Amino acid sequence: MLVLLLYLNVFACVALPFFCVCVWWQMTSQAGAEILVEKVGNAGVITLNRPKALNALNMNMIRLMYPQLKKWETDNETDIVIVKGAGGKAFCAGGDIRAVTEAGKIGDALAKNFFREEYILNNTIGTYQKPYVALIDGITMGGGVGLSVHGRFRVATEKTLFAMPETAIGLFPDVGGGYFLPRLQGQLGLFLALTGFRLKGRDVQRAGVASHFVESQKIAALEKELVDLKTPSIEDVSRVLDSYQKRSSLDAEKPFVLEQHIDLIDKLFQSNSVEGIVHNLKTDGSPFAQKQAETLAKMSPTSLKITFKQLQAGGTMSLQEVLVMEYRLSQACMVKGSDFYEGVRAVLVDKDHSPKWSPSTLKEVSEQSVEDCFSSLGDRDLKL
Repeated sequence: MLVLLLYLNVFACVALPFFCVCVWWQMTSQAGAEILVEKVGNAGVITLNRPKALNALNMNMIRLMYPQLKKWETDNETDIVIVKGAGGKAFCAGGDIRAVTEAGKIGDALAKNFFREEYILNNTIGTYQKPYVALIDGITMGGGVGLSVHGRFRVATEKTLFAMPETAIGLFPDVGGGYFLPRLQGQLGLFLALTGFRLKGRDVQRAGVASHFVESQKIAALEKELVDLKTPSIEDVSRVLDSYQKRSSLDAEKPFVLEQHIDLIDKLFQSNSVEGIVHNLKTDGSPFAQKQAETLAKMSPTSLKITFKQLQAGGTMSLQEVLVMEYRLSQACMVKGSDFYEGVRAVLVDKDHSPKWSPSTLKEVSEQSVEDCFSSLGDRDLKL
């Protein structure tokens, strides 16, 4: 689809005056290979273009995407923004964590700047004044969630795979996870945050992470209809998306993957502490509860406690307040803790999946050490 759009764009331009060719070339070349920027009618289209890396978000992409969004927001000739991923496998599988950890080890500024600029971009999406449509057709995790979930429209397909798996690498569900996760039904958000449970296809929309579900084969037609809209309002875009969702019957008869467990999740994950949740799971005795207890036992104890407090606090905060809080947490994980580096080593580098957490048990993680992670950074706090 991406190749087709670029081909059509070139074909249209060469049939027009030379000026048009120059404008198109300047726009795409400035964006660079990792981000493709197109103007199609009154629509601004951004394609994340690192398919071999599953479109993982790096600093260069953030620094290209942010000013483009700000420019289009005030541009009278841009009425809608569409964001998608190249390659057919992923929208965006996360942030470029390996680069960040390497920077953190040597005290490089990237460890500070990456999270700061990523969160500023997340806030820009969350406060965008024009219709923002993320086509999350494929893997959407971590940083990819931050590029989509705060936008007004998030379109999942049967190929969508959503998860926030950060507790498995000694981190926490950031990019505004402390804002949107507590606002899902019941204790679902806390369950997803602590366990890293994966949602697929229509279930991403049923959980409330996506706003719509559209079959993947219909995405190209949907995109064309969206870009053809003339000065669309939020309601206009919503009507188009609703119509495509109504025509997408794939898996409609299948129940929500967690439907039979949702009451149990609400019961077992309702607690004043992570230790309380683990106790609930172990004493329940059901196969589902036992499986979740086994999952939590593999996660960083420090990450679990930070995440629990993050979501407790985030449920009553604005997105901006949450992002400020999460920036503090990101720097605590980079500077004060070792679990982040150990988690990345075990999962992404050596891939032995045997991290040695420190502390190694929930009991050993003091409340004060968790509280310290939420402390103000003073002049270094995130400013939005």
